[in-house]
Amino acid sequence: MKAIARHTTGMFTHVIDIRGHQLTVDEPVDRGGADEGPSPQELLAASIASCTAITLGMYANRKGWDLGQVEVECEYATAERGSPTQVNIVLRLPDSCSEEQVTALGVIAAKCPVHRLLEGESTFEERIELVAPVRT
Repeated sequence: MKAIARHTTGMFTHVIDIRGHQLTVDEPVDRGGADEGPSPQELLAASIASCTAITLGMYANRKGWDLGQVEVECEYATAERGSPTQVNIVLRLPDSCSEEQVTALGVIAAKCPVHRLLEGESTFEERIELVAPVRT
């Protein structure tokens, strides 16, 4: 997986290139940004919510379950350094779901790839590359 962030305008506004798609990321005005797009932290919540929703949909599809409208809400607040971050996920399933479906979907929700990535141990490798400015 790869994403590239490039500064565009304003103090914090960046365009993110992902596999031929572009997203604009910024900070809210009260944090010094121009609010041109969601913040990186909001994108993390969106990644968790969307990955969970897709994982539920794939599982239901394999089971032949037509769930209809499913909604996943994700919310978290940044924790102090060295402290765990509490992520709250709410699955909103149709009331027509059976007890078996609700139990299975609850288990499967925790198996989405983003959830597993954040739950496990990650290591980071950083490097710096100096590049000449692009002249137009």
